[in-house]
Amino acid sequence: MTARTTRRQVTATARRARTAAPVALAVTGALLLAGCGDQTDGASESSKVEGSKAPLFDKLPKKIQDKGVIKVGTDAAYKPMEYKIGQEIVGLDPDLADAMSKELGVRFEFTNGTFDGLITSLQTGRFDMIMSSMTDTKDRQEGLDDQGKKVGKGVDFVDYLTAGSSILVKKGNPEKIESVEQLCGKKVATQRGTTSHEILKKQTDKCKKDRKRPITVEPFDNDDEARVRLKAGGVVADISDFPVAANAAKEGRDFEVVGEQMESAPYGMAVSKGNDKLSGALKAALSEIIENGAYEKALKKWGVEDGGVDAAKINSGS
Repeated sequence: MTARTTRRQVTATARRARTAAPVALAVTGALLLAGCGDQTDGASESSKVEGSKAPLFDKLPKKIQDKGVIKVGTDAAYKPMEYKIGQEIVGLDPDLADAMSKELGVRFEFTNGTFDGLITSLQTGRFDMIMSSMTDTKDRQEGLDDQGKKVGKGVDFVDYLTAGSSILVKKGNPEKIESVEQLCGKKVATQRGTTSHEILKKQTDKCKKDRKRPITVEPFDNDDEARVRLKAGGVVADISDFPVAANAAKEGRDFEVVGEQMESAPYGMAVSKGNDKLSGALKAALSEIIENGAYEKALKKWGVEDGGVDAAKINSGS
């Protein structure tokens, strides 16, 4: 979330985490189509034939070839990665899916939900994949919760971007905050179930160990709610992924980003563990758009070139 020769070091833990709601949007060619439920059963034979001519169509699982659609779970409240304008889901992730659809010959149909329920919905078959600024981590790959307990089969990731967590504060930085270490004894907002949330938990433990007052962490279902809390002055900072924090600072006069990024890590498209044919097809499509320039074009459009990757990889998170 380009063909740059140097990239930020990937070092991470766990980034975003987001239950599915009934609004479904489809990315098809250059169009975003709004809809509800499964719209693919009545796909015309002509569209299937047209899709079969795409260069990477044969790499897809037959079930997806027959339906002509990949169902995608997302939490569309993470601008500029994915967010809603009216009933359309827009942002970098839908744009990348749009470019990949041209190589695969099928639509990407996005369904909006809450982040921390996406993996469960994937594993129950509601989605074919997740594309929602989700950090690739070993715990998610292995189906482990925050305490290391096995809670599912795990997922495989096709990694497409790198991002760290950043500190967002009110414009002018009235508390003079430059690092997470300065947040002991203060109220801080974040999105529930994310790497940023984990960073605050760890720092709270460190505050206690250093005999300082702990951070009062206020977790929200999405980062929009966290920023509303920050703007109202209820917290001194919001910890979120760099692309989101940078966009919030860029688009208005209320916020600014301070300090250095923390725990840079890969974002991945998640598929059910063992669905190697789909993950392989997604990797091939991502590789192609990196090669043909569509990937770099999308990153530049949304101002996140610094997070670009040079090659598609599977399960590169740690």
